[in-house]
Amino acid sequence: QVQLVESGGGLVQTGGSLRLSCTASGRTFSDYAMGWFRQAPGKEREFVAAVTWSGGSTYYADSVKGRFTISRDNAKNMVYLQMNALKPEDTAVYYCAAGRLAIGAADEYEFWGQGTQVTVSS
Repeated sequence: QVQLVESGGGLVQTGGSLRLSCTASGRTFSDYAMGWFRQAPGKEREFVAAVTWSGGSTYYADSVKGRFTISRDNAKNMVYLQMNALKPEDTAVYYCAAGRLAIGAADEYEFWGQGTQVTVSS
């Protein structure tokens, strides 16, 4: 099992920034690719960003490319999502996820956190 706890969400104005963090515990963190997903009210969960186990490759949804940056620190068992130039449409609950061979599909991920709310006001 891998336990994941997200933090860093909150209320921010359009154009602002937030940094989400995800703390992992349990099995060897560096065995897993890590991803961020989000779910807005009334919408399906959607892929935001992913990083491979080494941090060597990253992947982004087109909607966040150039604004969000995913990174990880395997020594600290942490993954981060730096979100800049936030827009009201970024408002959602953001989830951290872990999967051994995962990139963009939610069903590739084995473990999920409880989520953290991000609200962007216009």
